[in-house]
Amino acid sequence: MTPDDTPDAETETPTETEIPTGTGRAPAPTAPAPRVTNLPAPAPGWTLDADVVVVGSGVAGLTTALRCAAAGRRTVVVTKARLDDGSTRWAQGGIAAALGEDDTPEQHEADTLVAGVGLCADDAVRALVTEGPAAVHRLIASGARFDTSPRTGTVALTREGGHHRRRIAHAGGDATGAEISRALVEAVRAQQGQGIRTVENALVLDLLTGPDGRTRGVTLHVMGEGQHDGVGAVHAPAVVLATGGMGQVFSATTNPAVSTGDGVALALRAGAEVSDLEFVQFHPTVLFLGPDAEGQQPLISEAIRGEGAHLVDADGERFMLGQHELAELAPRDIVAKAITRRMREQGTTHMYLDARHFGAPMWEQRFPTILAACRAHGIDPVTEPIPVAPAAHYASGGVRTDLHGRTTVPGLYACGETACTGVHGANRLASNSLLEGLVFAEHIAEHISELSTEQATGQPTGQSGPAPALSPADSADSADSADSADSAATVTPLLPPAARTALQRIMTHGAGVLRSEESLTQAAAQLAALHADTEDKPAEPGVDTWETANLQLVARVLVAAAIRRTETRGCHWREDHPERDDAAWRRHLVITLRPDQQSPTLDTLAFRTTDATAFPPVTAAAADPAARKEKS
Repeated sequence: MTPDDTPDAETETPTETEIPTGTGRAPAPTAPAPRVTNLPAPAPGWTLDADVVVVGSGVAGLTTALRCAAAGRRTVVVTKARLDDGSTRWAQGGIAAALGEDDTPEQHEADTLVAGVGLCADDAVRALVTEGPAAVHRLIASGARFDTSPRTGTVALTREGGHHRRRIAHAGGDATGAEISRALVEAVRAQQGQGIRTVENALVLDLLTGPDGRTRGVTLHVMGEGQHDGVGAVHAPAVVLATGGMGQVFSATTNPAVSTGDGVALALRAGAEVSDLEFVQFHPTVLFLGPDAEGQQPLISEAIRGEGAHLVDADGERFMLGQHELAELAPRDIVAKAITRRMREQGTTHMYLDARHFGAPMWEQRFPTILAACRAHGIDPVTEPIPVAPAAHYASGGVRTDLHGRTTVPGLYACGETACTGVHGANRLASNSLLEGLVFAEHIAEHISELSTEQATGQPTGQSGPAPALSPADSADSADSADSADSAATVTPLLPPAARTALQRIMTHGAGVLRSEESLTQAAAQLAALHADTEDKPAEPGVDTWETANLQLVARVLVAAAIRRTETRGCHWREDHPERDDAAWRRHLVITLRPDQQSPTLDTLAFRTTDATAFPPVTAAAADPAARKEKS
């Protein structure tokens, strides 16, 4: 199917529509898109007022919060578990930046563009690589302790897949994310009550908007505090989604249990555009724990290959030689495909990573976390090869943003893995994710800080104050009519918690590393059947059912996009369309959720394609009275 083809009869329920390919610049809407649907939930029983609410506590969320608070904005951080339980803490390899004497931002840019396979947004990549080194140094100044060279005392650098230079800064050997998280969490804790308020163990539900379509805050459910359905609302004119990825949509993933696509699902329900969801990166070397292993799997960092480990098959043959000039250090999509091909050829379930030549001292000093994880599962990398197989790792797509992090819903921003800035294209370059969260969080905070006080706070000048305490409120008073759900919006029927496992298996078998029209169409039909089963008897509202609804929505969009992209590019591998097709598909799929005109209880996926690799402007922001003039 080419971008302009009209699809055959739809196999999905709800339905889908196509928007013809345009010029790449959608016309500015006369009004923001209305909210399409909401999660069923009790009315908020408490409220909190702020200038900015940041949803998520990884590098993207906490950096945004710290910068906004420093600019005098009352900031609330909402996080699903504890403050340090996001995806950032699981990052092993490091953060990529041109810090070495033999490296330049231009070389980093070149490697990023190659990895993105023709779909990176040039301006976003340029911002990432040119601003990255200074952003890393600011992170160090804030307290993050990176490993240093014993000879020079400078930050120690290693290599990972797709990089032609040593530019990966790491901490604790292979615990970079944990160290970055520690430093940022400590900085946020120090700001408690002085501009930052944190709400932990809280699942965000939906966006609040006013009659003008502008963001007015979020609803959320605090788990384990007060009444069972502890639903409340944080009122704020700016909301930043930094909820991480959606790896839990698959059976096996490196993502933690909290990565259920909450931010992308919220944005879709609010009418925002998402893009590139078909590009899910499967990390090539995840510890293989058996063919039936499910849930979060231990990651075997690419940095091990950067230090000289070899990928071998059961016969000990290095099968990456001749596959790519960088062999084991080829971009991740190439390595994952090579592993999958060799497994199919040999009828096996895994390959091996051989780093026995490192010796015990190097393993213990450089990779202590991975060594411990392997030994905990009965494997000793010092004396035997590590069994590995690809598993879902990173969403290259997400909520579409501009360089300031703005989405197509005024007042709603997105950052980190939740966002699609255009940096990653069809495949993320190793260790660019932490850097993206850092750099674009600073962009968002700068944009919010440059708004006038009234625009940023919703209050006349002089009336903003310290972060207020969380207080109970009468549920009837906690969400006024201006901030209530759109009366035309539908209510999402909830799947039972048991449907999550079925959904994950559907996605793993139908939309995993290797895809085809047959597998994807079957997955779409099975997802639709799960949805249809809820129409007569939906499940009761609760954390498990809300999360499952989020997973079902992002799964539906991912599969629909993967069906339409009839080519192989980056981490989207179509067995029935094995070649890259630049003429038809060097462009982005942009997707929105819309009310179904035929049924008041359904919604529709609307698709359009850009005419080039660059994203069109974020058009809703053009109608946003709070939008500042763009920098030249």
